[in-house]
Amino acid sequence: MDKRPIGIMDSGIGGLTVAKVLQRELPHESIVFVGDQARLPYGIRPVEEIQQFCLQIARFLLEYDIKLMIIACNTATAAALEYLKAQLPIPVVGVISPGSHAALALPNHQRIGVIATEKTIESQAYSKQIQALDPNSQVIGLACQEFVTLVEKNMMKTDHARQVVAEKMQFFNEHPVDAIIYGCTHFPLLQAEIQQALRTPIPLVDAGAATAQFVKDQLIALDGLSDAPKARTWYFTTGDPIEFRNVAGQWLENKMIDVSNIKLGD
Repeated sequence: MDKRPIGIMDSGIGGLTVAKVLQRELPHESIVFVGDQARLPYGIRPVEEIQQFCLQIARFLLEYDIKLMIIACNTATAAALEYLKAQLPIPVVGVISPGSHAALALPNHQRIGVIATEKTIESQAYSKQIQALDPNSQVIGLACQEFVTLVEKNMMKTDHARQVVAEKMQFFNEHPVDAIIYGCTHFPLLQAEIQQALRTPIPLVDAGAATAQFVKDQLIALDGLSDAPKARTWYFTTGDPIEFRNVAGQWLENKMIDVSNIKLGD
């Protein structure tokens, strides 16, 4: 048993989709969450800069003696997963491998769509991962950078969000796929709009939820689960704590969460 907390980082608040699944599946696990909203979006930044940001966050999380770190950001996973693994003394888990495995576990996965940030699509991280696991699967990526802004500005369920999502998802109405991976942890918060925009219902794979399940399985295998009677979650943002709380409170269905601002660098 290991009572140390799990660290989660994201470029914004999308990684809360991972935290929510962990809180449900592993109620005895404490969590330290950092959302780097002040430097959002990561999806248009150089790889070296993303790596530096991730290392700054990792060093902050290590002050809480975390036992494992989750990069709950696809862009950061593509840019910095291997970099952080080489730098840190604890296991580091990204979202791309679990998301890819979840998509390939579906009965039909010949054509897999991926919606993500510009940087994740440019990296072809999902294409490389999926085709390494199944060379017969075709991956079709679509950059949806606008979706991140919709979530960060708490515009889900608005007419504007429905219009933006409908315009982007028209691509998959014209180029059908067997499933779509949320290649950004922000995107599950737009699931209603995405489902409405698709003319034909297809599986939507939540890479963040798949990552939470992967972490659960890994901790069980390593006998690293916590048996603490009461878990705690710390929330930190480099941005505006009030904005963070407004969105996070809705998504987590908890209006009383405590959010602190931190400074990590320029």
